[in-house]
Amino acid sequence: MKEIEIFTGPGCAHCEQAKALLRQHGVEYVERDVSDAAVIIEFRQRLPRLKSLPQIFADGDHLGGLEDLQMLLLSD
Repeated sequence: MKEIEIFTGPGCAHCEQAKALLRQHGVEYVERDVSDAAVIIEFRQRLPRLKSLPQIFADGDHLGGLEDLQMLLLSD
């Protein structure tokens, strides 16, 4: 099984939707909250041009945001 990481932020409605979608599909994930200083530094290093949340990774590969996740999971 792939390791899923999701970068989220407090009060982010799209982040909550992405986490709910992952749960609905039985996908376990590690949440990385960018309100933590160390996490925001890592986020900026991994995705220097992106500022929107959520951002989702599978085994270290960037999948994208909520819309990308929806297309991936709902296309089955």
